[in-house]
Amino acid sequence: MKTGRLEAFSDGVLAIIITIMVLELKVPENGSLVALKPLIPKFLSYFLSFIYVGIYWNNHHHLFHAIEKVTGGILWSNLALLFSLSLIPFTTAWVGEFHDASIPAALYGVVLFLAASVYAILVKVALKNEGKDSTIGKALSNIKKEYASIALYIAGIIVAFYNPIISFVFYALVAMLWVIPDKRIEKQVQ
Repeated sequence: MKTGRLEAFSDGVLAIIITIMVLELKVPENGSLVALKPLIPKFLSYFLSFIYVGIYWNNHHHLFHAIEKVTGGILWSNLALLFSLSLIPFTTAWVGEFHDASIPAALYGVVLFLAASVYAILVKVALKNEGKDSTIGKALSNIKKEYASIALYIAGIIVAFYNPIISFVFYALVAMLWVIPDKRIEKQVQ
């Protein structure tokens, strides 16, 4: 099976995730700038989460641009990725409301760690299906960024129990690693 339907479905789910997140940003009680101040933590959590969903959308697009055919394993791995990403609006709203609390900050990191882990499984399944000599096989042989991301997520989760605000520095660092779309596949396709 070709990748078109899977990509369209995934794009739709990611669009819904972003829509759900933005709906958590409530209009202030009045029209003054002071009324925006309580929304700052909510907006910052939304902004970071929006960046994350965008990163996954970009890398998902690149990955499926290189995949020749979809198997059952790829379908289920992709569905698991979408499930993990669908948890982002919940944790985004929770940390936006309780930005200085340990448990929401740690759970936010757990959800990001889960999404990264499931994405790695999706890539492994695709690599197994496509082979080491395929476009993605050649492109994804170096996984240093993936290891760095996992380490930063774990550090952020641990730090959340001591200083929740600092945990978001770790989560933002991972986003900064990935904010430029992964060019490894793009280079192989050209």
